[in-house]
Amino acid sequence: MLLIDCPHCGPRDENEFHYGGQAGIAYPETPATATDEEWAEYVFLRDNPKGWFDERWFHVHGCRTWFTLRRHTATHEFWKAP
Repeated sequence: MLLIDCPHCGPRDENEFHYGGQAGIAYPETPATATDEEWAEYVFLRDNPKGWFDERWFHVHGCRTWFTLRRHTATHEFWKAP
C-alpha cells in the first residue's frame, strides 16, 4: 500500500486517490484545428521513465482537489513536485 501525502489533508492511503497521469501535458491550443496526429500525441503519448516522474493525483475521498507529486517509478517514493 502506498501512503500519499495530500497537501491539504496530510498522509492518506492510496485507495483515497485517483491517478491522473503525467503532469505537464498541455491541452492543444486550438482544439478545433488540431490534426489527428496532434490529438494522438496529446491522448496517447506519455513518458515512461525509470526514476523520478511528475504525476497528477485527485483526492477522491478527501478534499477533492488535484495536485502534482513527484514519484520514483522504481521505488514508489513520493516527493512534492516543484
